[in-house]
Amino acid sequence: MMRQYLAIKAQHPDMLVFYRMGDFYELFFEDAEKASKLLGITLTKRGSSNGESIKMAGVPYHAAEQYLIKLSKFGESVAICEQVGDPAKSKGPVERQVTRILTPGTLTDSALLDDTRDNWLLAVCAGDGLLGLARINLASGELILSEIAQGLLAQELERIAPAELLCADDFNHEALQQLACPKKRLSAWQFDLDSAFAILTKQFNTHDLDGFGCADLSPSIAAAGALLDYVKHTQRTTLPHIHGLQVEQSSQFVQLDAATRRNLEIDQTIRGEASPTLYSLLNTTKNAMGARLLRHWLHHPLRDLDVITKRHEAVAELMQSDLTALRRYLQEIGDIERITTRIALKTARPRDLSGLRDSLQQLPHLQNLLASLQSLLIKHLVNHLKFSQDVQNLLAAAIQAEPSSVLREGGVIADGFDAELDELRGMQANCGEFLLKYEAEERERSGLANLKVEYNSVHGFYIEISRAQAENAPAEYRRRQTLKNAERFITPELKAFEDKVLSANDRALAREKILYESVLDALAPYIHDLHTMANAIAQIDVLSTFAERAVALKYVAPEFVREEGVTIVGGRHPVVEQIAQPFIANDVALSPYRQLLLITGPNMGG
Repeated sequence: MMRQYLAIKAQHPDMLVFYRMGDFYELFFEDAEKASKLLGITLTKRGSSNGESIKMAGVPYHAAEQYLIKLSKFGESVAICEQVGDPAKSKGPVERQVTRILTPGTLTDSALLDDTRDNWLLAVCAGDGLLGLARINLASGELILSEIAQGLLAQELERIAPAELLCADDFNHEALQQLACPKKRLSAWQFDLDSAFAILTKQFNTHDLDGFGCADLSPSIAAAGALLDYVKHTQRTTLPHIHGLQVEQSSQFVQLDAATRRNLEIDQTIRGEASPTLYSLLNTTKNAMGARLLRHWLHHPLRDLDVITKRHEAVAELMQSDLTALRRYLQEIGDIERITTRIALKTARPRDLSGLRDSLQQLPHLQNLLASLQSLLIKHLVNHLKFSQDVQNLLAAAIQAEPSSVLREGGVIADGFDAELDELRGMQANCGEFLLKYEAEERERSGLANLKVEYNSVHGFYIEISRAQAENAPAEYRRRQTLKNAERFITPELKAFEDKVLSANDRALAREKILYESVLDALAPYIHDLHTMANAIAQIDVLSTFAERAVALKYVAPEFVREEGVTIVGGRHPVVEQIAQPFIANDVALSPYRQLLLITGPNMGG
């Protein structure tokens, strides 16, 4: 067994290996020591290897998730090794394989992620005087490419805030020294441009990348190839929800260097706290998708006046609409974006599907409330709320109203969806009724008034007859057990029922698994539409939040002009005015003829 473990560990030297043994995941050697310290679990010793005691620690299989959550917060990567062989057929150790790898940048499970933050995996590749960047948000399916000057890496790292960074083993940059997230160094050949081109065109099912506008971004393409290859390796599956990429240009957004971003306290104070910040003030979003998008918009201030104007028009109309009702329905919508990704990766849990079903039921309410609005942006978003009724019908028919949290417990597929499953469940539910009926029939047929049909966990189902009447048992009765005062028998019919009932639970669970997987397969063609719809809902949530904040805090929209300058009348700092009362509004006027204002105050000379 240890030989098997060491072979698996050799393939994942920089990860903690959760090695399945019965009802526990065991860790050995250095992994056990590290896990013991990080998780506060007991470190023990067992046997020896090369003359040294084998250190080990373990966590219960059924409670593994809570330990994985802790490890992810420490930035650790975990390789989960399961038993895939049949113990009954194994002559030596049961065959085991790594079935899942969790790294900080490739998480999709809701329990492991912050609902309000995007989780970016970033790859960096050096080019001729430039750096190619590729980042993926696996939980949403976004893949974004960009190119920057070497000196801007620190600024980009501050903006993107990756959960994990990939780079070649020979890549060095001073900005990496300040980066807090885990860094994974790959072999330089994994950033090969030709290989990356092949990986990307295969992923998108295209002959080239011209349609994505990235054909001349060689370092970024190389980074994206390494990125996708790494993600496929960790997920152990294809990535059907990654169906395209975006090219991000620096001209799209107002550029903020790292120091400016920190001093603005957009979503984190200088002391590292979440509040009071601009984000904490504005975030009254009603679902997780909106909360993440709001954070993204605040960190990516636009320069496109047309897009800004359309957003302002949408907010102005929403301020006059029934905001209370709209936001009430938005609050009933789950995290469709991340649920959809888990469906695509076949890791969705039962309550993901019930959550999706319940969320889709809110769409008609949103459409009705927004139907009369004339904003071009709102009309565009409402169009993406129209979704296939087939999906809603499937989920309504297939999934229990309140399914169990995990598939292995059963109780996921709805009654009436599958005749075979209903029959298996009926066997379990109607067992007592069958025994009473069968007992009455056998008493009448045999003439033995004291005959009893019963069950125990050792001998299964049986017909019990007193010793005095045993000789009158029908010929087809087969003796199962002899007691002091009674004989127990079995009949072909009772044996057949026993086989059905005792295996019904296992067969029902197996049938549910097959049906559940078929539901995931049926949802696969709708992945792209679901992600598009999720983005539309997120935008509606953020725009309605802006409208709510504008009404509550008496904000007004600025007027944009072509001339250079800024004129503010009665300006208020949105965060400071909430924590310092009374707040005195101020006017500001800057122009080409008045480009500098010197603000003085008490003790400024010091």
